[in-house]
Amino acid sequence: MSSDQQYPYGQGYQDPDVAQTWEGQTWDTQYQPAVHPVAYQQPQQQPGPPYASDSAHLPAQGAGGPGAHALPPEGPGGHPLPPEVPYDTPTAYLRPVTPGEEPAPGYDQAPAYEQAAAYEQAHAYDQAPPHAHGPAHAAAAPTPAPAPAEAAAPGYGAPTTAGHVRLTDAQRARAEGRSPIIDPGMQPAVLTAALGGLLAAGAALGPYGLLVPLVLLQAVTAAGWFRLNGMWPARQGIALAFAGGLVSDAALLTVGKEHAPAAILGTLGVWVLLVIVLQLRSHAGSDERQYGLMATVASSALAVVATGYLAAASDAVVVGGLAVAVTIVARALPLPGAATLVVALLAAAGAGAAAGGLTGMGAQGALLGLGAGVCALVGHRVAAYDYPSRFVHMTAGVALPLALAAPAVYVLGRALA
Repeated sequence: MSSDQQYPYGQGYQDPDVAQTWEGQTWDTQYQPAVHPVAYQQPQQQPGPPYASDSAHLPAQGAGGPGAHALPPEGPGGHPLPPEVPYDTPTAYLRPVTPGEEPAPGYDQAPAYEQAAAYEQAHAYDQAPPHAHGPAHAAAAPTPAPAPAEAAAPGYGAPTTAGHVRLTDAQRARAEGRSPIIDPGMQPAVLTAALGGLLAAGAALGPYGLLVPLVLLQAVTAAGWFRLNGMWPARQGIALAFAGGLVSDAALLTVGKEHAPAAILGTLGVWVLLVIVLQLRSHAGSDERQYGLMATVASSALAVVATGYLAAASDAVVVGGLAVAVTIVARALPLPGAATLVVALLAAAGAGAAAGGLTGMGAQGALLGLGAGVCALVGHRVAAYDYPSRFVHMTAGVALPLALAAPAVYVLGRALA
């Protein structure tokens, strides 16, 4: 049963604050009040001109004329349902219906596409300037002017509307298309110099005094190499590489400096085999296992090779540690690239000669310092490759110069002794 058959025309009362109401389980029943029948009221005919300005909110009349009113479709409970349109038409754009007012003719006869066009027209009507609709609408819905502060504020794109993200130096350099080589800077250089000084001081105290800064160097080397290759956190690989360095230290202290090459190379061979076995047991993809294998082998090799400080003579470790410290600090000076390279090599030779005079190596300390400085510059360059982050600079940038200088310290120390 339709609404017109249930209640005679004009018998149903409608709240002036709402546009349309339905009692059934429809799309908007939880927000609309129920309709209560009241006494019959004679409808009053309203002239057309007062509502001429509101006709833009309603769709065009159908072919049935003013007197034709098609009944809306009925739902399962006998109550009318809203017309089906391509999308839900909000009732906020419809004029409130006063009690006793005659419904707009031809509304129910309009097709769906005409109703959609009327909604678009009403939506554009509400967004138009006030002066385009006359003084009545201009006073009813004034358009607020934009604030000067908002107009002058800088605009942000879509990626930054959810919150401003601070770009790192590496991300900014990659976005600008600059060179992938970013030097660590002065702070990592100072840390490298401090760790080199600790190695020199520990070597003067003895092998067990050298063991403490050496273990710290091996831990930072293992973590920095994985971070340099973009693998983080990689706890298993870092722990495996660091454990290889500890085993190498323990083996060298057990067999003595006379059998240092056998202890270092034997530990390295066993550790490479262990890494291969663990990677074969991994359930990751082939590419990921290959990357993990190469990174773990390289990190373990660097941690094991750093044991060369423990195998070298104490005087050679003092000269090499001080030479690496001075070289890296000189390389971080704000000078042109070629100039800093020359200054760093001269500083390495000078620091080696000065440390050689203190330890009894004499002028040969300059050659040892120069060799250690060259290896340190290679490690410094590796830590600056491929848009490194700040964390890479503070780990690999600190440890790699000292780790790569360990073989030079051992070999040149034995050759010049």
